[in-house]
Amino acid sequence: MKKKTAKQLKITLIRSLSGHLAPQKATAAALGLHKTNRSVVHADTPVIRGMINKIRHLVAVEEKA
Repeated sequence: MKKKTAKQLKITLIRSLSGHLAPQKATAAALGLHKTNRSVVHADTPVIRGMINKIRHLVAVEEKA
């Protein structure tokens, strides 16, 4: 049997967190984003998509196969 792999999302913090609300900073930290222009890779799940939606003005998202 073939194992189905989930899609991956590459999330890059493109804007600084300074001057933004504490919940937005906490969401970025929960995603593993601490410094500008750093990227993390997460599985494409509804939870991760919701977190991205909360800080969509601070991040860039790319889909990886």
